[in-house]
Amino acid sequence: MLLRSDIETNPQYYAFSGAFMTAVLRRILKKNASYLLVSLVFCLTAAFSNIALAGTIVRVSTTIGDYSIELLDDITPATVQNFLNYVNRNDYNGTYLHRVVDNFVVQGGAFRFQPFVGPIDVATDPPVVNEFMVSNTRGTVAMAKIDGDPNSATNQWFVNIANNSANLDSNNGGFTVFGNVLGDGLTILDAIDDLPVVALGFKAPNAPYIVETYTSPTEFVYMNVEVVQRFSSANHIYESVSGLLITSVNVDSGAELISMNFNTVASLTDVIIEANLVSVIPRKESFDGIATYSTTDTRLRIPSLEVNLNGSVSVINNVVFVLSDVALSRFTLESYDE
Repeated sequence: MLLRSDIETNPQYYAFSGAFMTAVLRRILKKNASYLLVSLVFCLTAAFSNIALAGTIVRVSTTIGDYSIELLDDITPATVQNFLNYVNRNDYNGTYLHRVVDNFVVQGGAFRFQPFVGPIDVATDPPVVNEFMVSNTRGTVAMAKIDGDPNSATNQWFVNIANNSANLDSNNGGFTVFGNVLGDGLTILDAIDDLPVVALGFKAPNAPYIVETYTSPTEFVYMNVEVVQRFSSANHIYESVSGLLITSVNVDSGAELISMNFNTVASLTDVIIEANLVSVIPRKESFDGIATYSTTDTRLRIPSLEVNLNGSVSVINNVVFVLSDVALSRFTLESYDE
C-alpha cells in the first residue's frame, strides 16, 4: 500500500454521485428486499440530522484530530472564494502548521515538508482585497497578511485561540474573519496550542511538534482541508456528491498512524476509491473505532462509516475495501454490514 506522506503527487479527482449508496441498494435488491427497506436507506436522517448551516463547510483533519469550519460566504465572499480556490486545488492537503503562538493563534496554509528537500512553498494566488467585517474573537478563522498592507492576504490563515479583537480588529486595517470553528473543534485547536514549538526560520517560526524531543519536521502537526456537505463529528465520513472519503487509519497494528482522504473513481460495476497521496499525514494517537489497514491481506477496514447521500445520512458498519490497483493506490469495496 503506497502510504507515503513524502509523495508530492496530485492525483486525478473523480466524482461519482451516489456510488456507495448505489452499491448498498444493489445488494439489498439482490436479496429481494421490499421497497420499504430501500426507502429506509434514504430516509435514515432523523437520528443523524443537524441544524442547517448557511455557509460552506470545510473539514480540517490534523495530526491531533479533526475539526470543521463554517465559512462566511455572504459576509466575506471574496475571501471565502480565495480560500476555497486553494482548498479545491488540493493546496492545503499535506501542509504543516508553521506558526502557533500560545493563547493567540494557530496558523498554517503556506508550506509542505518534503524529506531530503525541505519546506516547499504552496503557490499563491493574487492577494485578496481586505474584507474586515467580523471581530477576531475566540474560535473565528481569519486570513494572515503582510504587515502594513491590508490587501495582502493569499494562502495563509489562522484560528483565533483567544479573543484577539483588541489587537486584530484595528491593526493593519483589521484582519478579515471568514469563518467560525464548529462544535467541539476548539478542543483540537487548544490541544495543538498546548504542544511545544520549535523555531526553524521564517518557514517554521513557531512550529508545533508531537514528540517529547524534536528531531525532524516529520514530527510537525500536519493538516488536510476538504469541502464537505455537512458538519459531522463522525471519525469516518463518505460524501456521495463529491465522492470524498475522509478517514484515519492504524497501519499494521500501530506501525503507523495516519489520516488521509480518498476520492471515488467512476465505475459501473464496483465502488472504487483512490488514495489522495498528498493527504497522507501522520496521526499522533489512535482512538476507539479507528480504521485499520493490513499489508498482509491488503484490506482497509472501517468499523463505522457515516454516509451522506445528498443530505440523507446513514451509518454503514464493518466496511472493507481491498487494494485492487497498487500502482494507482485504488481500493475496491469488498463487503459491509447492512
